[in-house]
Amino acid sequence: MKRMYGQRAYVQSAGVKNDMEVDGFSVAVCQEMGIELSRHRSRSFEEMQEWGDDLSQFDLIIALSPASQRMALELTRYHHLDIEYWPILDPTGLGETREAKLAAYRQARDQIKTRMLERFGPPTEGSG
Repeated sequence: MKRMYGQRAYVQSAGVKNDMEVDGFSVAVCQEMGIELSRHRSRSFEEMQEWGDDLSQFDLIIALSPASQRMALELTRYHHLDIEYWPILDPTGLGETREAKLAAYRQARDQIKTRMLERFGPPTEGSG
């Protein structure tokens, strides 16, 4: 999102749970597009709040799994903000070989990119 739309909007990544390390296959397929994820750390919704991100200050939460959608709905029931569910392929556990796993991650990456373009339009000038 930040690569495609720059500083046009404040973006924060969060999940239902904190895995801290970003999956190596995610790092690899994003690197193919020039997106650096190796230093990225994921955090939970609760950590976002603990670290000063008030969910009520956001306009939109995009959930990529049913679990994250449920968590977002629960955490925001007293706040007015939109929650969208994007049913994206969960590539974890798919594929027998390294190349098959990478293909599944590429498919998920491309689904996310397509949804971003549909929702937010073409990338900001000078962005990816």
